[in-house]
Amino acid sequence: MAAAQETVLQIDLNAMAHNYRFIRSLLKPETKLLAVVKAFGYGSDAAEVAKFLEELGADYLAVAYTNEGVALRNAGIETPILVLHPQPINFKEIIDRCLEPSLYSPRILRAFAKVAKDQNQKNYPVHIKFNTGLNRLGFWENDVDFIVEVLKPAPELKVKSIFSHLAASEDENEREFTLGQISNFKKIASEIKSKLGYEMMMHQLNSSGVLNYPEAQFDMVRCGISLYGYGNDPKFNKELKPVASLRSVISQIHMIEPNETVGYNRAYVSKGYEKTATIPIGHADGISRNFGNEKGFVIINNQKASIIGNVCMDMIMVNISGIDCKEGDEVIIFDKDHTAEDAANLIGTISYELLTMVSQRVKRTFLR
Repeated sequence: MAAAQETVLQIDLNAMAHNYRFIRSLLKPETKLLAVVKAFGYGSDAAEVAKFLEELGADYLAVAYTNEGVALRNAGIETPILVLHPQPINFKEIIDRCLEPSLYSPRILRAFAKVAKDQNQKNYPVHIKFNTGLNRLGFWENDVDFIVEVLKPAPELKVKSIFSHLAASEDENEREFTLGQISNFKKIASEIKSKLGYEMMMHQLNSSGVLNYPEAQFDMVRCGISLYGYGNDPKFNKELKPVASLRSVISQIHMIEPNETVGYNRAYVSKGYEKTATIPIGHADGISRNFGNEKGFVIINNQKASIIGNVCMDMIMVNISGIDCKEGDEVIIFDKDHTAEDAANLIGTISYELLTMVSQRVKRTFLR
């Protein structure tokens, strides 16, 4: 891996292939794998990642919003794409671009059925989302009769899958609750299949669900964060390889005297003669201000350099006293050894947030 000469997010597709194959190794041969590529592919590059996952053999892709699915179609992606959180204003475009909507409420179901009928569709694939305890999106168990009432006389729609989402699949302390969700989902699935009179796919497991509840694979699983190298558990993290590495360079080095201040609001005061480095990455690039004032650090020549003062929009300053380095040297914000999860723990957040916060202005490079 070449040293960074500017701020860059390096995407290791070889690592993604490893993660994909590890996940597949946990699945039954007949279980389909849906790869989640929302939020620019968890902060990487949705189109490049989706193309690669398509090559690897992913059965489905999923995005949150319609425009994300449209961008993938524009990039030439042909794999079925599930839109997890569509809005009625997008329904015609969903049909035009052969995207498959999650229908999660009476309002959304009625609205999509009307658009599909107006567009003269027949058996258009839709996915029905049920709420089994996350209490975010989804029909309730007692909505089954309403759903059947709308769908039975509607030849324009065909249910491709029914699905739900686990609330705490990574938390062993919530195992009883999770098993209750799984049991409830089975009951709902049996009822709706019986009343509609045909089979459809079932899926409920997310990444942690795949790792912790293999008995609930059903017909398909939905994997997001695990494809990008994180398993929400040390025993699974060791089986996965982080895909994204965020790197930058030292722009300038300063020698400062005792009691000099660094950065906005003079937030850092030097304790003696110190050496600082300025790095071209800031909160506009995804480095939270919470990392400032020595809560976070970067790696320079295998040594930790604390972030000092307030994080600026386009820059951070770090203390390099005692570190042998020079202007132009590489700086690691996170990589496979100093992971996004490690960095996230410093400020009480999660790897998902750090990964997806990386700004689109940061250059992406790919290894494969």
